[in-house]
Amino acid sequence: MLSIPGTASARFCDGVSRRNFLRIGALGMGGLALPQLLRAEAVSGIRQSHKAVIMIYLPGGPPHQDTFDLKVDAPREIRGEFMPIPTNVAGIQICELLPRLARITDKLAIVRSISDAVDDHSDFMCMTGRRKNGQPQGGWPSFGSCASALLPSGEPSMPSFVGLEPQMQHRPYNAATPGFLGPSRGPFHPEGHGLGDMTLNNIAVDRLSDRRALLASIDKFRRDADKGGLMAAYDDFDRMAFDVLTSSKLLDALDFTREDPRVIERYGKGDPKSHGDGAPMLMEHFLVARRLVEAGARVVTVAFGFWDYHGNNFKSARKDLPMLDQGVSALIEDLHERGLDKDVSVVVWGEFGRTPVINKDAGRDHWPRVSAALLAGGGLRTGQVIGATDRLGGEPVERPVTFGDVFATLYQRLGIDLNSTIPDLSGRPQYLVEPGSQPLKELI
Repeated sequence: MLSIPGTASARFCDGVSRRNFLRIGALGMGGLALPQLLRAEAVSGIRQSHKAVIMIYLPGGPPHQDTFDLKVDAPREIRGEFMPIPTNVAGIQICELLPRLARITDKLAIVRSISDAVDDHSDFMCMTGRRKNGQPQGGWPSFGSCASALLPSGEPSMPSFVGLEPQMQHRPYNAATPGFLGPSRGPFHPEGHGLGDMTLNNIAVDRLSDRRALLASIDKFRRDADKGGLMAAYDDFDRMAFDVLTSSKLLDALDFTREDPRVIERYGKGDPKSHGDGAPMLMEHFLVARRLVEAGARVVTVAFGFWDYHGNNFKSARKDLPMLDQGVSALIEDLHERGLDKDVSVVVWGEFGRTPVINKDAGRDHWPRVSAALLAGGGLRTGQVIGATDRLGGEPVERPVTFGDVFATLYQRLGIDLNSTIPDLSGRPQYLVEPGSQPLKELI
């Protein structure tokens, strides 16, 4: 297992701690999961393209009433402390702490009516588009796992699915997995600050050539006995697997310091230290995500910050929202300036919304009845708001949207047929989204 230790631990409201670390794939002595993945992609014969998705997950559930759906006409105990500001799209207002996003709202689509969340501190619905109940054997696979199964990387030496979200010591917060697709469809997890610390079963990357030679000697008797050229083909996939781990494409994409200093400054420094019981807010992840899709990755998932505001909602938001504002706006502007906005879709969301009523600790509690999401890029029709909530921000009253609808939109933007199925462990074909889920017609 290729590992990089990450940052300090953090906690959600249930006290569960977590530790960030980097994991890149599994390379066993008896066989390679990655070559098997590469072989499957080759067999699929799917045409390569530059389509990609960046999914930004906000752990803990951000307050929709204090970000993209302010209710200034609500009673004081509901409306909160923040004021809305106009955006560059007439009639659309967002929180005063998001001025950069307000200046590029013509490049955004704001969904105010996500309606099918559950009260569960978990990335599961954000990453799979489904609820946990009624899963097939092995579990529902994440979006990135499904996409990588149907669409190969745009670059042979790049992994198709990369996860920048912190990997937690205890579930359920990182509940999403490759599910019935198996570990070979899981994400690479480049996390942490020291690329020089990368090891492979305690073997440094620069010693991978020794592992290659060892595998070659182990398999020599099979190649010598092979009369049909099968082992020669296997060698090709083994070589491609080593290329993913050793190619400068992957390492260069992860090394954001190669960027122009002005670009790095645009994304900002963020807060590398935990604040309170929260997690660090690593601004470089937005930049690394752009670099990874530009280098050929299909799906990059990012977890950013800590939004479980049961107390001090407004104090915490004053610290956190400006960083989210800078990171997301920099990413979206960067994609447009590099001509990637037609191909790369971006979605920003958390697992649920927050209560309309502000509690005694100046916080907002869990509220799965409605939440908000932000979409951009992918050639989507932006500069609009989809859906609406009631006067208190507690219920959707116009155009309810499901997680599955957003997933259907993202799959469609990748060029993946929604009628595609993937067999589960019992061989039963499974569709990519829940029955009834459809791409958001307003965006297509």
